[in-house]
Order: sequence, then structure tokens, then C-alpha cells
Amino acid sequence: MSASTQLQLFRRWGLAPARSTAAPLSAFAISASASSVCAQCRRSFVSSPASRSGHNRWSKVRHEKGAADRKKNLQRNSFSQNMTLFSKLYGPDPNNNPQLAAVIAVAKKAGVPKANIDRAIARGQGRSPTGEGLESLTIEVIMPPSVGFLIDVETDRKPRAMVEVRAICKRHSAAPASTAFLFTRQGRVLLEGRDGDFDDVLMKALEAGADDVEQDENGDIVLWTQPNMTHQAAQNMSKALSTEVLGADIVWTPTADKIKLDDEEEATAIGKFLLDLRAHADVQGIYANAERGAVSEDTWRTIEEYLD
Repeated sequence: MSASTQLQLFRRWGLAPARSTAAPLSAFAISASASSVCAQCRRSFVSSPASRSGHNRWSKVRHEKGAADRKKNLQRNSFSQNMTLFSKLYGPDPNNNPQLAAVIAVAKKAGVPKANIDRAIARGQGRSPTGEGLESLTIEVIMPPSVGFLIDVETDRKPRAMVEVRAICKRHSAAPASTAFLFTRQGRVLLEGRDGDFDDVLMKALEAGADDVEQDENGDIVLWTQPNMTHQAAQNMSKALSTEVLGADIVWTPTADKIKLDDEEEATAIGKFLLDLRAHADVQGIYANAERGAVSEDTWRTIEEYLD
């Protein structure tokens, strides 16, 4: 794996070094502290306890811990997806698979448990760490404001996984509904970008079995294929362009207009739902026909980062 590709993966996993800055104590905070002391000197004329503001250091700690946990979950999901991909493309033995070995090394450095690593590698071979075959299922649900979801699951215990994932859906008021008709199944391959004539890339992509090809905002190459051609097209294009495969998966893409998220409360509920789904080890993909409307950028980011 090239140095540029490793750096790109490090950035994608959020492991690039970042500066931390300490926020200065504001005049508002000093004023609020002084007001709190004065309030203790005054006699209360009611028997009920005074209401305290939730904007204190404890709520800040909880918020920061929640953000850290989300980042850790995203990193582990990204590691797992890449280990599964390289295991599927080039084999499960890290000694004969430098791409897989590189991801394992970074995952261990980030504190990913060995059980998670073994599970991801085995999944790339279509089995569980115990050697049992994996079964696939797709769960369809809908949430306000009429957002359709498809949840892809791979498991060696189908009845158990179905019960557990449906329990998560029920807990977040995601109702069972037919939503598959809102999507179509496609193969998606992401290749490291290379300088050169894009028309040449297009011709090679079509010869490799791609239905369409485009470049993303980072200059990387995105191939769209039939589902059964995904991994073969990834290998063919990797050789044809002498470039690295950054991702290869079979996804659901919306076929109609997406639902705009305009309500902060509804969007926040969807974000919490996705966070719970991602915590389940058997959930491999989550797709929704949603797009950002009037909700804030931060709220939309908590949704977008958990969708495939």
C-alpha cells in the first residue's frame, strides 16, 4: 500500500493529529458564577428547589464523551469494513496480503479488540470466527418524516439478529414498512485517484465491467457496477490503473426524490437511531432516502456519518 494511500486512510479513520485548544473563560461564565453565589445569599420564597441550568461542566463532559464514543465507533466500523474488503479481495492471511496487514496494524494501534479484527477478516470469507456460514437479511422500516430505511445484516444467527435489530427499531419508533421499492441495488467501487486522462479511465472502467464512472470531491474514482460484478471490477480496475482499492461494496441507492429533513427534533431522533444500529455487530449497511433540509449542519453530520 502506497504512503499516500495510507495517509488517506489515516485521515478517513480520524487518526491524523489534531491540535487542541483550551477555550478561555468567558465574561458570561464569570458573571454566572457570581450570580450563583449571590443567589445563595437570598432567602427563597418557595418550597420547591431552585432550577439549575444544564449548561455546566458535567453536561459538557457528557457531550464530549458522546462525541468521543461516536468517533471511536466510526473508526472501528471503518477498520472492520476495510479488513473485510481486503480479506475478500486478496485473502485472509496478512502475511500474503499487505493491504490487510496495514489495516490490522493501524486498528491494533487504535485499540480495536482482537475479536473485532478476527470477526472482520472472517466476514470477508463469508463466515463467522467459529467457521459457520453467514446469512444475509434486509430489514425495512420508516421513520418521521416518512424517511425509508434499509438495514443490511450479516449473521450466523439469523433469528437472533432479526429480533435484536427489530428491537432497536421499535425502541426508536421506527415502524416496519415496505421501503425496498424506494431503492435500487448497485455495486460501488472506490479507487485512489491518479493523474491522467479521465476519458482513458472511463474506457478502462467500462472494459472492467463498470456501468458508470465518476470522480468524487477528493479526485478519487467511483465505479458503479451490477452487484455481481463489484469485486471483479475492483480487481480489474486496480490492475489496469495500477492504483489502490479504497472501498468496494454493494449498496442501496434511492431511485426517487429524497425526503428533506427540516425538523431538528425528528432529525436528532434519526441520528440516535442510527447510532444504536451501528453499535450492533451484525449490521453491515444502513441506507435512507433522506437529505439535509433546514436542519443544522451538526445535526445532519450525525446522520450522514452513519449512512452508507
